[in-house]
Amino acid sequence: MFNKKLRNIAVAMAVTAVVAPALTIAQTTSTSSQDLRIARNLDIFNSLFKELNAFYVDSLDVDKSMETAINAMLDDVDPYTEYIPASAREDFMVISTGEYGGIGSYIYERNGNVYISEPYENSPAAKAGLRPGDRIVMIDGDSVAGWNSSKVSERLKGQASTKLQLVVARKYDPDSIKTFDITREKIKVDPVSYYGVTHGNTGYIALDTYNEHSAANVKEALLKLKANSEVKNIILDLRGNGGGLLESAVQLVGLFVPKGTQVLQTRGKTKQQERTYKTTEEPIDTQIPLAVLVDGGTASAAEITAGALQDLDRAVVLGSRSFGKGLVQATRQLPFDALFKVTVSKYYIPSGRLIQELDYSSKDENGAPKHTAVDSTAQKYTTAHGRTVTGGGGITPDIKIEPSQASRLAYNIVRDGWAFDYAVKYASEHPTIPAPEDFKITDEIFNDFKAFIDPSRFEYDKVCETSFNNLKKTAEAEGYLNDETRDEFDRLEKLLKHDLNKDLDLHRNDIEKILAREIIKSYYYQRGQMVYALGQDKVTDRACEMFNKPGEYERILNITPAKKNAGSARDKTKKNKSRKK
Repeated sequence: MFNKKLRNIAVAMAVTAVVAPALTIAQTTSTSSQDLRIARNLDIFNSLFKELNAFYVDSLDVDKSMETAINAMLDDVDPYTEYIPASAREDFMVISTGEYGGIGSYIYERNGNVYISEPYENSPAAKAGLRPGDRIVMIDGDSVAGWNSSKVSERLKGQASTKLQLVVARKYDPDSIKTFDITREKIKVDPVSYYGVTHGNTGYIALDTYNEHSAANVKEALLKLKANSEVKNIILDLRGNGGGLLESAVQLVGLFVPKGTQVLQTRGKTKQQERTYKTTEEPIDTQIPLAVLVDGGTASAAEITAGALQDLDRAVVLGSRSFGKGLVQATRQLPFDALFKVTVSKYYIPSGRLIQELDYSSKDENGAPKHTAVDSTAQKYTTAHGRTVTGGGGITPDIKIEPSQASRLAYNIVRDGWAFDYAVKYASEHPTIPAPEDFKITDEIFNDFKAFIDPSRFEYDKVCETSFNNLKKTAEAEGYLNDETRDEFDRLEKLLKHDLNKDLDLHRNDIEKILAREIIKSYYYQRGQMVYALGQDKVTDRACEMFNKPGEYERILNITPAKKNAGSARDKTKKNKSRKK
């Protein structure tokens, strides 16, 4: 028996000795072959571009042509792998840091002009007196005619403490041309757009992005809310949050779970991309009831936060299914101050699930990335308390609340600026309005808005009209269009004809919300919009209903009395240790 074992070990060693070099040779050959293909194709591309530049009938914009070629190649990989030329580097860094030098205002471009859209509260733009709807005419004596919003933005930005002169045209003002001397400041875009108390006993925090300050600013808001003795629960609103820095998401989760808790793992092509992320700081509160709100715009780092807190059974997730981005990007330095943001790994949250919705490495018959299963066939995983969750296709909420579908008419009103333009007019005629929570769109305001819209310039979407015409053509092509059906089509066409006045009344509920937000913004900035929106928000209402219904929060998270008591004991021990220090 012993000799047989030795013989088997010897055979195994012999196989290993033979196979290992073979694998090494195969890997080396494969790598060498790949390198040769890369070198060959780069040589072809280099020669082709030189020939194009030398012999093409017109002059080439070399930088533009090369950028087009690079972007075309990267578009075939995934939407998150991108080339960032030196000219766009500053804007990219602003996203990461949330800081820049400038006047502090959103701008937008329409019909060849650039307008002030929304000054930040307490920014140089707001303090100078700029308003939504101001059309930018000149910057430091230079006319901006023909400039796009990017060029205007570039001129408005600059080092803090530097000055600029801005000339704007203000509609509905007797003195329509106004000149402002503004001193730029270091603008810090607060990732927490609003926090406050809602429904009497619930702290609410809206987080818009994940930059270097996100976790610290959420922590500050959380501490201030907890200092209010009325606050018994917390809502973290991540709806529309497209993500950002992965490390910021880990830090944010660490506010609510014990130090050393694993939040996610990343896995990539090489060992360098394999990493485990754990919380590194003592939490603020591991017991306060917590709800996280998500929707289809919740992505990336925001999904890490929502998914990790769900997997750890630390929060109830409410809303609609999140976007589904489980990919991690790293930034690489390129020559001449350019950057390359490349997908290097996938991330897996505590239960082990990957939430990536699209598989960019696999394509369907049309060349589009394949969807990951999000139905009953999706892979199942288990949370800390034994609940079942699914992988792929984003984060599925514990309480599903689908967003209301706005009408096409409401969409057109926003798209074409009718609500924005009316709010500009309204603000010029009304020095003040009630507080955001008390403001209402009265019959007088709504009727004034209806009169403000010029029916001859109002553009409907042609979805219904196009579908109708296509049906009529199909009926004719297939031989169904005779005198009888033609009469029916004519009758139906008359029934489908738009009546703007009637349509505005029919969709008044949607339109009122849009109008109110635009008007409030002119007086109370983004903070006011958030206060108003909370009063109309069915997802926040449902979260507060859950908190206030005895036992529902614990039932959803499968929290037993023993688990709850154990958590409370841990928190008490930590508090005692802190006092001793």
